[in-house]
Amino acid sequence: MSDKGTVTIQTDKQHLKALSELEGDVDIKIDKHREKRSLNANAYCWKLCTEIADVLTLQGGAIKKEDVYVRALKDYGQSDIVTVLSSVPAADYFKYFEEISKGMLKGKEYTAYRVYKGSSEYDTREMSVLLDGIIADAEELGIHTITPKEAEQMKARWGVEV
Repeated sequence: MSDKGTVTIQTDKQHLKALSELEGDVDIKIDKHREKRSLNANAYCWKLCTEIADVLTLQGGAIKKEDVYVRALKDYGQSDIVTVLSSVPAADYFKYFEEISKGMLKGKEYTAYRVYKGSSEYDTREMSVLLDGIIADAEELGIHTITPKEAEQMKARWGVEV
């Protein structure tokens, strides 16, 4: 009895044609399926970030919606810690990051950064966590957010919980 199994893949004709044209060895990665976050959830995220920025600016803060978004990524988003040689310009490799420490190893200086994933890379669950945080921030400022009924409609239609 063989210790190997068979995997069958179904795809459309366009991708099947592309697969049949590949030469040599091919690597295929299989991951557990996760729903992508919806574009409407992303639009709602930016709408709330804009409204939060407007309220904070009226309160004397002069803040941009992008600053609100980055703050939300830091407070509620997904992140990892990476360490690189200090001579490497982090901004060339990461869009959202902050330095968290420096250290020496074998005579070379290294910098550790907390790197934040942008919401365009989020799946449904990750986007839901981010939106929950942004909604809470908006409500603290007295900003109208969607009703529970509207949240249910978004969940049913686009698969995102808010």
